[in-house]
Amino acid sequence: MVRIRLRRVGAKNQPSYRVVVADQRSPRDGRFIEIIGHYNPRTDPPTVEIKEDRAIYWLDKGAQPSDAVARMLRNTGIQDKFQAAKAGGTVESPGVETA
Repeated sequence: MVRIRLRRVGAKNQPSYRVVVADQRSPRDGRFIEIIGHYNPRTDPPTVEIKEDRAIYWLDKGAQPSDAVARMLRNTGIQDKFQAAKAGGTVESPGVETA
């Protein structure tokens, strides 16, 4: 199963995280499919940047967010946009034109 989760980067006692799409069997800081954003809890307020189009694309493909990432998606409004698009029809893949 594909998961959207956090990957820890940064020095000792100075964590920052990348939001990645990865197979759930790979280790926390191991192999991943795509980086879709980043999260820095050390700023005030914490910095969260997620590529909305890529997050919606992966959610549409069946990727399951971890608890922390699901909270971030709700706070940034991406989860609501995904639910609205899902209720209204299919979510179009970015970069794919329909004629």
